[in-house]
Amino acid sequence: QVQLAESGGGLVQAGGSLRLSCAASGRTFSSYGVGWFRQAPGKEREFVATINWNGASTYYSDSVKGRFTISRNNANTAVYLQMNNLKPEDTAVYYCASGRFSISQEDYYNWGQGTQVTVSS
Repeated sequence: QVQLAESGGGLVQAGGSLRLSCAASGRTFSSYGVGWFRQAPGKEREFVATINWNGASTYYSDSVKGRFTISRNNANTAVYLQMNNLKPEDTAVYYCASGRFSISQEDYYNWGQGTQVTVSS
């Protein structure tokens, strides 16, 4: 089973950038899709971005398209979420998850603990 650990969250001003990392241990991501999701206070967890097993396909929510980029390293031990032009509404706990290449949370089997991203106005 893959264990996931997110890092890279923090406090940033609107318009700034952060790069989140999702590191795999136990096994690699090599046969899995990996997704990023986020949950803002008082809201449901929502899909952000996903990447397929070899990095050839990606998909983004409309709210982050053009600002966020998901990628994975060649060793398939990490997946990244580069977040540019951050907005206060991006404030949330960000989770990575491995499973199928999908926008649905139900298709992901393993989840990290999350990392807090706070964007100040």
